[in-house]
Amino acid sequence: MVRTPWLLATLLFASLLVLCTMGPIEVLVPFLVKDRLGGGPRDHATVLAAFGIGGALGSLAMASMRMPRRYLTLMNLMWGFGCLPFIAMGVATAVWQLVVAAFVLGALFSGPMVIWGTLLQRRVPAHLLGRVASLDFFVSVSLMPISMAVSGPVSEAIGLRTTFFIAGVIPGVAAVLAIVLARLPQDEIAHPLRD
Repeated sequence: MVRTPWLLATLLFASLLVLCTMGPIEVLVPFLVKDRLGGGPRDHATVLAAFGIGGALGSLAMASMRMPRRYLTLMNLMWGFGCLPFIAMGVATAVWQLVVAAFVLGALFSGPMVIWGTLLQRRVPAHLLGRVASLDFFVSVSLMPISMAVSGPVSEAIGLRTTFFIAGVIPGVAAVLAIVLARLPQDEIAHPLRD
C-alpha cells in the first residue's frame, strides 16, 4: 500500500473524512434536531431517511454513468466538498433545512463509493484484493467510535456551529491535499479506467 500512492492517499483521506463526519452525523444531528430546532424522533428519522435516499440516488446516478476520466480526482473531491452541507446544518433554523442538507450529503457520500468499488476491482491485483478490502473496511470504521466519542466534547468546547463548520471544511482541504501530494491526476491519466 505504501508503494501505491493513489491507494495510500485515498485511505488516509478516508480516515480523516470518517473522523470529521461520523460524530456530527451520529451524535450532533440528534442534538441539533431536539435541542436547537425543537424537533422529535420523527424529525430525526426524516433527516436520516433523507440521507439514505440521497445515498441511494447518488449511487444509482453514478452507476448509470460511464466511469469518469478523472475518477480519482472526482471521487476525492466529491467526498471532500460533499461535506459542505455540514455548514448548512450548523446554521439551520428549521428541520427541513437539515433534511435538504442530509439528502445532498448522502448523495455525495455514496456516489463516489461506486467509483471506489470499481477502482478496487480494476486496479488492485486479484491476489491482494482481499487484503486491500479488509484494510479499506478497517480504515472506514476504525475512527468512527473516536469521532463519536469526541464530537460531543468538541462541540461543547468550541460550539455546535464551529464543529459543523470544521466538519464541512476540513475534508475539502484534505481532499485537495491528497490529490496534489499523491499526484492523483497524473496517476489517473496513466491508468485510465474508461472502456
